[in-house]
Amino acid sequence: MKLTSLFSLFLGLALILGPAYSDPDPLQDYCIADTKNPNSFYVNGVPCINPSLASTSHFTTSVLSKPGDTKANPFGFNVTLTNIVNLPGLNTMGLTMARVDLQPNGLVPPHSHPRASEVTICLKGSLLVGFVDTSNRLFAQQLRPGESFVFPKGLIHFLYNIDNKNPALAISGLSSQNPGAQVTSLAAFTSKPHLPDEVLKKGFQVTVQDIIRIRRNLGG
Repeated sequence: MKLTSLFSLFLGLALILGPAYSDPDPLQDYCIADTKNPNSFYVNGVPCINPSLASTSHFTTSVLSKPGDTKANPFGFNVTLTNIVNLPGLNTMGLTMARVDLQPNGLVPPHSHPRASEVTICLKGSLLVGFVDTSNRLFAQQLRPGESFVFPKGLIHFLYNIDNKNPALAISGLSSQNPGAQVTSLAAFTSKPHLPDEVLKKGFQVTVQDIIRIRRNLGG
């Protein structure tokens, strides 16, 4: 490939990837989410209320003080998120907080956040956490209370309570108002409509019987 062609390729990539920023910086002190009035137009976020109506209650929440229901899914975990409904002052701030409760041996299964990096601090119990980079290299660490771990944006990661008798608790901060979450196994086996069996057979080197069993176990 000629040098000019390479330059054109890199220039094109730069133009495509240039706008791929994290959440935009706010242009005012705050933009409290207006969740009561129906949208007449759509923006990348939520419209703001009149700043003169702001109060301290818009910037505080107790939602993370209450344990979540870890029996609501087969993995034994629950994630409670702050959002613009329970914390309106979060709007345009480019961050989210999460409380993660895990049963004994509970697992937050391999998943990714397409729009955010994440930092997690263990508050109670003993957690095994880790992520896999794009070279399929695993970075894993056991966390005890007070210890933290960072998960890079978009990479598959997990949290596992290695204690088989006691629950665990962690708090996470994510670098987006809307980080998104995609659980790898659910995306592959319980999508609507289903991924073609041939794709799953070849991609995971499993049989049709395996696919049926996995879908049944995951509720798909």
